[in-house]
Amino acid sequence: MNLTRKICAAALALVTSFAALPVLAKNFEPLPMKRLPVEVEDTGGTLIFSDSPEYVTQNGILYTDVVEGEARVLFYHLNDSGFKKKIAVIVENVSGKANTVEVTRGGFAEPSANYLQVGKDTQLHYMKNNFHGKIKLAKGERKLLHEKMSSTIIDAGQLIHGVYDFHAKGAVRIYVLMCPPYADPLKFVSYAEILPRDEYQLRGTFKNMNRVFKLRRDYNPATDGIGYVLLVDDATDLYKHGVDATDGAEVINAGNYGVNYILNFKTKAPTRYVLSPLGGTYAGAMRFSYGKNSGVIPTPRGRLFFGDKTPPETEDVQKAREDGFAFWTSEMEFCELGSYSGRVSFEFSPPGASNLPVHIILMPTE
Repeated sequence: MNLTRKICAAALALVTSFAALPVLAKNFEPLPMKRLPVEVEDTGGTLIFSDSPEYVTQNGILYTDVVEGEARVLFYHLNDSGFKKKIAVIVENVSGKANTVEVTRGGFAEPSANYLQVGKDTQLHYMKNNFHGKIKLAKGERKLLHEKMSSTIIDAGQLIHGVYDFHAKGAVRIYVLMCPPYADPLKFVSYAEILPRDEYQLRGTFKNMNRVFKLRRDYNPATDGIGYVLLVDDATDLYKHGVDATDGAEVINAGNYGVNYILNFKTKAPTRYVLSPLGGTYAGAMRFSYGKNSGVIPTPRGRLFFGDKTPPETEDVQKAREDGFAFWTSEMEFCELGSYSGRVSFEFSPPGASNLPVHIILMPTE
């Protein structure tokens, strides 16, 4: 994933028109913001994360581990071999009896050399939550997690990225692998070797794949002013620690990729929400749920990415933000998430190829 390296939906009209939201002038005076206190809980099943080696130069198994029950697999790999390849995810039944894997959600972008496009498209597919499937496995049987993986050819220099949630009735071994374009991944895995991690070590198995945020008290736009929640900075929102199952080494998910953030807010009056990137170029998607309405918000809307024009923060500014005090300035780039009153939830996950951290900002609508 690219932290510093190489390199909002029609349903929202049901809530509030963005045109009705206040727009800040380009040369306005900086406005103070305070970090909102939150309660955080990690929940859910097991995350299988495969992103190392990120730039894959040879055929082999990129990551493998055994899971059971609720799980998520995220893979993010670039074909750096100079030749056409396939990258596939295989599910092997190791339960000792007949087994079923129910895929409850998934997103899989077409391979491309436009990494930001791949990262954003994958999140849009995943957040739309329109892929489901059931994989029935005999004892010891192997199948692809998605049949499309057998026919998807990745050209040299292209990135492939996908995220799938599933529930395994019994134990299954997950393989993420790269093989020649003419090979059958289900046969290739029998003699493929496990490739070592690269220097960034972004792979592993992580418990509690979801992180739930809840405000400690209801936000009141009339008295609280502008507030923010800081995400994925490894200071106020820590990176997850896990294990590389191929050798037992402790690893860190630097960026919390594959972790789904459930952001639950409750306000006492209509409140404007925006997302603003702090680390640089950013392209992703979020899901909102408000009463009976829900939908997907591209971040940003109407263009591929943003955040590239936001100047880097100084160490003093960064430290102040982590300590709970920051400023809304005319140099900040942001994406409108909508205006809501009462309870609203957002689902966020750090997008591949984008830079972190980000913050969600709450403010009065007038």
